[in-house]
Amino acid sequence: MAERSNTPLLPPVCIVNEDEESLQELVTLLQKSGVAEAVPLTDSRELIPLMLRQKTAAVVLEPYSENSLGTAMVSDIIRHFPETPVVVVTASSLVDTAVACMREGAFDYFIKPVDQYRFVASVRRAVESFLLRQEVHALKVYLSHTNLSHQEAFGRILTNNKEMKQIFQYVEAIAGSGESLLITGETGVGKGLLAEAVHHVSGRSGEFVSLNVAGLDDNLFSDTLFGHRKGAFSGADTHRDGLVARASGGTLFLDEIGDLKHPSQVKLLRLLQEQSYYPLGSDVPKLSSARILAATNHDLRKLIATGSFRQDLFYRLTAHRIEIPPIRERKEDIPLLLGYFIQEACRTMNKNIPDVPSQLVTLLSNFHFPGNVRQMRAMVFDAVARHPGGAVISMDSFHKYIRENAPHGQRESKENTSPETPPIIPGDIPFPTLKEGVAMLVQEAMRRANNNQGIAATLLGITRQSLNRRVLKLRHADEDD
Repeated sequence: MAERSNTPLLPPVCIVNEDEESLQELVTLLQKSGVAEAVPLTDSRELIPLMLRQKTAAVVLEPYSENSLGTAMVSDIIRHFPETPVVVVTASSLVDTAVACMREGAFDYFIKPVDQYRFVASVRRAVESFLLRQEVHALKVYLSHTNLSHQEAFGRILTNNKEMKQIFQYVEAIAGSGESLLITGETGVGKGLLAEAVHHVSGRSGEFVSLNVAGLDDNLFSDTLFGHRKGAFSGADTHRDGLVARASGGTLFLDEIGDLKHPSQVKLLRLLQEQSYYPLGSDVPKLSSARILAATNHDLRKLIATGSFRQDLFYRLTAHRIEIPPIRERKEDIPLLLGYFIQEACRTMNKNIPDVPSQLVTLLSNFHFPGNVRQMRAMVFDAVARHPGGAVISMDSFHKYIRENAPHGQRESKENTSPETPPIIPGDIPFPTLKEGVAMLVQEAMRRANNNQGIAATLLGITRQSLNRRVLKLRHADEDD
């Protein structure tokens, strides 16, 4: 029998059976399988009052006792609690009753003696059906409201972006689910912060436990997640619980999931499928009630195509999925983040908070930010450290950083170019001369920089003096024409 370390957060399954021996067998079977906690009832008249007091994920009903109303009982449950599936168990002499219950809307039925494997699978599907209906209802509420119910949970994610706020609303809709969630997005966008927000909104009683799985070999992954028994391997002098046990009743966040090794992927898949695991050195499985969140900056579908990532694990991880947009796609957040990081850096370094020139926002809005919010924070902290003092923060450090990092971005763009990438200059437009091309680049840089030559020069990778000379040449050429 699998060990149980805590009570799951899912609503229980109610089992109604007048025969106490049969009732206890079904209760033990469900709890042993890890499907859900079971509430036993020997009197069916207690069922409806119980369901009015607390949510019930499913009902297992044997309609044969004198207090059971058979098909009428099933009808009452479905009428008052349409989201709660009913599984019927009957004796072989009452097959007609089971069929009648199915006509009334029962989820499934079994003729005694019950096949334990099929019964557990059926109740598991019934619970999943209940959870799915709960999530659909939550999504309907999410689509009809714009205000957040847990604003404080997202306090560490600074944004004015409409898409980000829609993500927050989606988080509130699915946070109560026990299903897994995959968070994708480029490095530095805040996937870990969003995972913490999901845990906060979920209201789960256990801890939020985070693990970066990149670089972990299979043995270290297994020991870290599942723990070990004393004597499991050389040096295992004591018993140690893993992070799955530590996250019991809470959330386990696995970052960089795209870098997980194949043997470890198999073990994670088993944990997701069966909600159970084996500590190293133990042949007794332990049940897990930790919700699994995962994050990656990789395209997992591409890794699946190359055989680096299991397709079945991908589908298990993506019961829900969120992609966080990069900062260059939410430029309205740049002033907000810039001001916050400057204040944070000044508090850390015990410096007076300087004013921010408007040109700095324009400069940063034209930077690619491959490292996103994390890179922006590092850039600001470095600038504040270099700032000698004064009312306005100097832009020199920002100009220097962008000039030094722009060539890397250019190389990256070339490496990522594929035959399907559309041409920079469409074929139906006359190809410009070199002189015309330079003029176009200068004009575009000046447009993006709001005619600020210092910012435009930084975008072009030249000095301000060189840009000034080119601008003057262009003006003279226009005058000559």
